[in-house]
Amino acid sequence: MQVQKLRFPLIVLMLLFGLLLAACGGDATTESATTETTETTETTETTTDTSTETVDEGGMQAVEVFSWWTGGGEAAGLEAMIVVFQEKYPDIEFINAAVAGGAGTNARAVLATRLQANDPPDSWQGHAGQELIGTYVAADQLEPLNFLYEQEGWLDVMPETLIPLMSQDGNIYSVPVNIHRANVLFANPKVLAEYGVEMPGTLDEWFATMDALQEAGMEAPLALGEQWTALHLFETILLASLGPDGYEALWNGTSDWSSPEVAQALADFAQVLTYVNSDASALSWQDAGQLVVDGDAAFNVMGDWQEGFFRELSLVPNEDYVWAAVPDTAGNFQFLSDSFVLPKGAPHREAAIDWLLVAGSKEGQDAFNPIKGSIPARSDADRSLYGVYLQSAMDDWASNRVVGSLTHGVVANDSWKAEIDTALGLFLGTGDLAAFQTALVAACATSGPCQ
Repeated sequence: MQVQKLRFPLIVLMLLFGLLLAACGGDATTESATTETTETTETTETTTDTSTETVDEGGMQAVEVFSWWTGGGEAAGLEAMIVVFQEKYPDIEFINAAVAGGAGTNARAVLATRLQANDPPDSWQGHAGQELIGTYVAADQLEPLNFLYEQEGWLDVMPETLIPLMSQDGNIYSVPVNIHRANVLFANPKVLAEYGVEMPGTLDEWFATMDALQEAGMEAPLALGEQWTALHLFETILLASLGPDGYEALWNGTSDWSSPEVAQALADFAQVLTYVNSDASALSWQDAGQLVVDGDAAFNVMGDWQEGFFRELSLVPNEDYVWAAVPDTAGNFQFLSDSFVLPKGAPHREAAIDWLLVAGSKEGQDAFNPIKGSIPARSDADRSLYGVYLQSAMDDWASNRVVGSLTHGVVANDSWKAEIDTALGLFLGTGDLAAFQTALVAACATSGPCQ
């Protein structure tokens, strides 16, 4: 009997101990599951924050807009357009996904990586012309925007010159926000007066003027920056040397890149390079403009965003800086146009459309362009908002012959432009004109209309 009395409490204790272990095991499992859930939630939240694929904690929608406007008047102009957007759509968070460097070269490299990963932004900046049509439309990455043009009546106010460049097979694929001019020669009038020279009208006059400046002690009369600015200079010299017909024939396949005329244009470009600063590869376009402002150089060839930079420095047009068409290009408007697109699979398609509505609106363009240093794509802009330089650009756009830019995406797709840029880089290092021309012939055969 005593043994039985002893065994009963022992059995009870063992049962209680087993229950206790089960309870402890259950708590551990629950804690582990809770931890995993928390970690998953944190990971999901982190992913959401970086990809902006859902609304934020406050219920606000988001739109991620990708560009390369990160400094100077271009960043300030974008901010002005963002203000218009936020006033119209206060419930949509604007995410500025700008990437700096290389006049968009760095941004497009990042964009390519994102598109390969099927992670497009909601909208991105691109140049009207072959950069968009020959690259993104060809890859079936953009939605047509005809519905917006019809809904907003944009065909009545957007330039007829632009619509074909933004279209393929009857579909329009981007919304232009501006028009820029590439073939602009900026100068410091005080330097010109000090050295007793004037703004040149022809290449020969320009060469003679820069020879005189060098003889008077100015080492580098022409300010130049990194390689994309050299490509920009190159396209203007092609236009100056070949004329508009010869220039356009290079891009439509009716001219031969191996011709004597192209050889002469390359020789003219080589001569221009004898007047530039030796540290060009280390300078940005703003740095090159600053050399002119400081009087260390007399001239700079750049798009009219340089004028926006000058105004940001509080310089006075026709007093602190003057401008003219690049010598031998007067009467020609070598243009580019920044525009925005709607990618297929945009994470926030409706918000992206709202952004495009602002980009194409009169209000948006009149907020953006006077600060950016460009003229609006729309024909109904408020002219009084634009300074003396931009008003002169409006007049030239309306009266000049229009030709497209190479550097800024109008006349060549990305592949062809990249091959030309590679050939240019080699030439800048070697100075071998014959090899440069041979490489340009090969580039047209590989990626251009000479195939």
